[in-house]
Amino acid sequence: MSNKVAIIASNGGVFDAYKVFNIATAAAATEKEVAIFFTFEGLNLIHKQAMHAVPLPEGKEHFAEGFAKANVPSIPQLVEMAQELGVKFIGCQMTMDVMGLTKDDFIDGIEVGGAVTFLEFAKDASPTLTF
Repeated sequence: MSNKVAIIASNGGVFDAYKVFNIATAAAATEKEVAIFFTFEGLNLIHKQAMHAVPLPEGKEHFAEGFAKANVPSIPQLVEMAQELGVKFIGCQMTMDVMGLTKDDFIDGIEVGGAVTFLEFAKDASPTLTF
């Protein structure tokens, strides 16, 4: 069995963020090598400003109170936890180019690469997940 977990984060909502970072941090905490490929709206999860205002789906605003009551970490806190656990963050170069973004728009410590960069990591990962 592989010791790698590969995750594609292509959506930028709160529920997607919690799925991505919960799986990533749990895997990293159990000694797995983890990489997350952030593309399209998923880039918001590591964008310096956007990560502080990740939206809840319309009509689901009541979850904000539930997250607070349950002491669920914020998205920036989860990002920091994942980085502390050694999770590798790869920002999609193509998507960044399309959106007019540069590495400076994102948190420190990310790698910028294309699909080939991610596929090189993911080729022997098990599981590979997409959110």
